Amino acid sequence: MLRYLTAFLSDQSGATAIEYGLIAAGIAVAIIAVVQSLGTNLNATFGSVSSALK
Repeated sequence: MLRYLTAFLSDQSGATAIEYGLIAAGIAVAIIAVVQSLGTNLNATFGSVSSALK
């Protein structure tokens, strides 16, 4: 029983999966921030073009 407990505590495969999950979440947050910023800038640009055409 002690051997199984030692093997379980020294297993690193779950930690690797969690690290990859955290990296993916960080990349997703960065992409959302960039897209949101670009969306705001594009909305302002199209608004000024629309008002200039009127």
